[in-house]
Amino acid sequence: MTVQEIRTRYQARPFKPFILHLADGRAIPVEQPEFMAFAPSGRTIAVYQPDSSSDIIDLSLVTDLELKPDGSSS
Repeated sequence: MTVQEIRTRYQARPFKPFILHLADGRAIPVEQPEFMAFAPSGRTIAVYQPDSSSDIIDLSLVTDLELKPDGSSS
């Protein structure tokens, strides 16, 4: 998984929710483009959830990007 692949999916219009799978087994959903932000260095991202919880993710630990079925956010 490359940073460019993640950026491409993040910038897609219309946006389709996706799940980032990490090397440690976690799955981080990205429900809306506004819920994700790239650090200026491009090495990390912040992903926020509807409940205001968040994760800071080192992009080198992303192993897969999964589109949510039918683009739904549930």
